[in-house]
Amino acid sequence: MSKANQHSTILLSIAGFAVIIAVVVVVGLFQSSGDKDVIQGQVEVTEYRVSSKVAGRIVELRVQEGDYVHVGDTLAILDVPEVQAKMQQAQSAEEAAAAMERKALNGTRQEQIQSTHSVLQQAQASFDIAEKSYRRIQHLFDEGVMSAQKRDEAYAHYRAAEAQMHAAQSQYDMAVNGARREDKDAATAQVSRARGAVDEVGSYVRETVQTAQMEGEVTDVYPKLGELVGTGSPIMSIAVMSDLYGTFNMREDQLHGITVGSDISAFVPSFNKEIRMRVYYLKDQGTYAVWKATKANGGYDLKTFEVKARPIDRPDGLRPGMSLVLR
Repeated sequence: MSKANQHSTILLSIAGFAVIIAVVVVVGLFQSSGDKDVIQGQVEVTEYRVSSKVAGRIVELRVQEGDYVHVGDTLAILDVPEVQAKMQQAQSAEEAAAAMERKALNGTRQEQIQSTHSVLQQAQASFDIAEKSYRRIQHLFDEGVMSAQKRDEAYAHYRAAEAQMHAAQSQYDMAVNGARREDKDAATAQVSRARGAVDEVGSYVRETVQTAQMEGEVTDVYPKLGELVGTGSPIMSIAVMSDLYGTFNMREDQLHGITVGSDISAFVPSFNKEIRMRVYYLKDQGTYAVWKATKANGGYDLKTFEVKARPIDRPDGLRPGMSLVLR
């Protein structure tokens, strides 16, 4: 090969390599400019997890993944024999406390009242006789025909009979009035406490039947029939389909006046159409999040913001996970 041909080949190779580099640079510029103008997000949905306050074994699942449930629909049933046993204990304690309260409020038995009344009548009769005897002896003592010793004995007998009458009266009043007010209040408090225990166990019994708290779609069912779930362990997840929203991660130089309450237009590839959305959440993702350094170009860093927006006119069939594109 001549030197001229070799020189031509080298020039062609250099020219081809230069063309390839130019094409790559141009394509890179187009891609970078496209990335700058297009922001991709996705549709999200609010979810809540169904769980029980008590541990139990799954004996029935009334729904499966994909089912749409309404408020109050039964989702799952758990078998918790320990709760049933505690309910029996609580109910028995309530009955015992109620019996003690009735005893305190009803007072003394009628037979005891009659017995104390008879004792009171006897004491009153003894007092009447002792009083009359003392007055007679006192009159005789005043006339000088009765000794002071006899007068003192009659007086002592009179005062003793009086004390016995007062004691019998107190016993009778106590029998009629029944228990003390403090005892009645204590008995009533015991009943309230026992009823509270029954209500507490009743709330655990209700937890054995899990119902839907919000309307939505069952997205995941975690345990299988017969499996044991612990306290607070998730049984299933339900997506609240009425609360769909879009999320976007945007650099601050891409916000261009986007604020909370402003409207944006997002393209939905699944429908090949744009929908209007209203921004309700705007917050920076912090220094730990993805960010782009621009110190080499402008001497500052650009932080990334999380933007959330709800669709104003939601099209039928909009589902979580669908892409959203901001141009």
